[in-house]
Amino acid sequence: MSKVLSRDSGAITGDGKARGPLMRAVTFLLWPGILATCIYITGLGIAEGRAALYFNVTYIGLALVMFALERALPHERAWLANDGQMPADLLHTLLNKGFAQVLVVVGVAVGIAEAAASKGGDMWPSHWPLAFQVILGLLIAEAGLYTAHRLGHEWRPLWRFHAVHHSAPRLWFFNTGRFHLVDTVTSILLSQPLLFLAGAPSDIFIWVTSITAFIGMLTHCNVEMRFGPLNYIFNTPAVHRWHHSRIPSEGNSNYGENLMLFDVVLGTFYCPKRRPPANIGIDDPMPASFTGQLAQPFRRTRAIQPAE
Repeated sequence: MSKVLSRDSGAITGDGKARGPLMRAVTFLLWPGILATCIYITGLGIAEGRAALYFNVTYIGLALVMFALERALPHERAWLANDGQMPADLLHTLLNKGFAQVLVVVGVAVGIAEAAASKGGDMWPSHWPLAFQVILGLLIAEAGLYTAHRLGHEWRPLWRFHAVHHSAPRLWFFNTGRFHLVDTVTSILLSQPLLFLAGAPSDIFIWVTSITAFIGMLTHCNVEMRFGPLNYIFNTPAVHRWHHSRIPSEGNSNYGENLMLFDVVLGTFYCPKRRPPANIGIDDPMPASFTGQLAQPFRRTRAIQPAE
């Protein structure tokens, strides 16, 4: 049974200040409006054959918008303080995002998706409108992404790597890519082959990868926003903040990367009507340096798996 405790969890996001009707409306429109803008620009890039260029410009633009909004409209003011992890967060992001982009660009260049589709017959519904094909691609990839994320919490060997992400003492746009490379590779290996098997064309891979990156940054941002029923569809910040709770019964939930479908169906959705904890992270120590964090999972002293 799904652990849904409220249908209005978005009502308690924010920094505690009283907001007028206009500001409340703005906080409801921010998340879908920003995501829709990113998706629109991505579509222009794909149509012009410059997907990588448009994606990177959009991703950097999104980061700048998040930087401004986090200071103008913070969810947790305490998370604005420097945690000393910016160098490590940046290097993790460059390594992981760079690796993922190389895979997509190389895959498109050599036509891997089209080759797989030709061998898979007519499984992929190419006659569908593009929007429905993208949604289908997101659903198929989500099955693998959800599985990888849940295994990262429930299987000790993978938790050693996923703990790097959860060791962050605050959530903000800058540590979106704070993942151990092994963690990233695991997610790719469990999700992308599903799209290959389904015969998805290369454009769908680009769409899924781009939307995943945009939602990832939006999910981790420290911006006051409200979501209402969107919490049950997308991996919103209101939902994901509970996932970073130190309390196992709260943190071992909300494994969806983009969509919450599998969490709702499989009973791992958690979003009560109260404010998520600001004190996040893991109890075991994690090296402050980038190289130390990459090496930590291979050391004898490892982050303890979250208890059930």
